[in-house]
Amino acid sequence: MSTVKIPPVLRSSTGGEKEVSVDGGNVGEVLRSLAEQHPSTESQLFSESGELNRYVNVYVNDEDVRVLQGLETAVGPDDTLVILPAMAGG
Repeated sequence: MSTVKIPPVLRSSTGGEKEVSVDGGNVGEVLRSLAEQHPSTESQLFSESGELNRYVNVYVNDEDVRVLQGLETAVGPDDTLVILPAMAGG
């Protein structure tokens, strides 16, 4: 199982958990499994078209998945995914 690190802004959707162990062979499968375990995370992670929301950044072992293969980026049982919501400000 891969480990998904949950940012503070999403922890209320995961029962306060900081890390969740999730099955999946790629980033999309892992995030979908997370959404199945914690349904309120789905709309925060995915757009209506099923793509990763543009303001959500996901890293696999410190590599941004957007510069890899996106949701198709392969993950293994020892990999760590970090979800980081984009921040804006002035």
